[in-house]
Amino acid sequence: MDHVASTIVERVQSLSDIELASLLCLVADQHCIIEAEEGLLDGVEREIQLVASDVFGLSCCVLNCSESTTLDDFDKGILMAEDDDGFDSSERRRSKDDCFSSFSISDQRRQSDKRVSRSPGAFTSLDSRKIANIVIAKNLNETNQQVQIQVLELIRGKRVFTRTAVHAAPKPFLFIALNAYESELKLTQHLNDQFFLSHRHFAEDGVPNLEELVAKANFSEDGTSASSVIRSPPMKLPASKSLTPIFSQDDLDALVASTAEVRISPEIRAYMHNIIVFLRLHRAVAGGISATSTRHFSALVRTLAPLHGYTYASPSLVTLAISKVFRHRIELTTPENERSMQWGSSLDAVKAVLDGVTAEDVIEEVLEAVEAPL
Repeated sequence: MDHVASTIVERVQSLSDIELASLLCLVADQHCIIEAEEGLLDGVEREIQLVASDVFGLSCCVLNCSESTTLDDFDKGILMAEDDDGFDSSERRRSKDDCFSSFSISDQRRQSDKRVSRSPGAFTSLDSRKIANIVIAKNLNETNQQVQIQVLELIRGKRVFTRTAVHAAPKPFLFIALNAYESELKLTQHLNDQFFLSHRHFAEDGVPNLEELVAKANFSEDGTSASSVIRSPPMKLPASKSLTPIFSQDDLDALVASTAEVRISPEIRAYMHNIIVFLRLHRAVAGGISATSTRHFSALVRTLAPLHGYTYASPSLVTLAISKVFRHRIELTTPENERSMQWGSSLDAVKAVLDGVTAEDVIEEVLEAVEAPL
């Protein structure tokens, strides 16, 4: 392993789960779903913004979604001014008052409309805007089908059509769907299948970048006045943009090159194939496993290898990749549609077997059933 690769591996070891998920997607040129408790979404949103600026030095914007979000709201939410320093202007104005308040699309739209109405070159101003490198779509699962189709077009075609222009996605580009995992609303099937991986964030995982920023600000306040009340300080996102990122574009390019050189032996390929077959044939799985997920499975294994300092794929990397790729894709069947019902199984017996089974349980059972190569 050369010196550059070894230093990258050392930096990878210190990354948090959210930082690692973002790095994997940027290297693989893919997109991800991050799930958290509804009460943690605002903090996770802030954490991802800091990851974008401090870890990767990339621009970032936040889109707060709901069932009333329109296509115009979506288009305006992901676009930023040509000379923006990495965070949209609505975010900067809001961060001066409260770093934990939620981003409002309607506020951004009103501000945008004011700028357009006052400027004689409104269309030129709109056309000069660009898509942020990292787009955070909070509660994307609550949007209607038309908006989700627009997201699918952006992910697949790397561009978005507005009323006045066609905006190409930048390089690198990462779209993150930030959803509450207790929500019963789901993404449409085709959009869900396009997300490279999913990560579930728990409260005990913490938000290290945000916690560090708050701790520094609180320490500064204590130094200024011993009698001051400790409060959540304004997040000065533009200031953090000036810091040297942990992973530069050259580092990402080096990881992309290393990923292309990863070797997958016939034994590992057979192991991965058997896992997919067992997933498709599992009695709790409805609809099988898509071809897209199979390609993403192979791509994630390749992407994980250089992050661990390997030039080859190992069974442990396959085990690590399977839950990230398939957990959000596995659709559980109902007892009435379970396979054995076609051959006269008792409905009550099938209900007892499938009761409480989750996608994680399916993956665990498959890993236990498929023998890993030595």
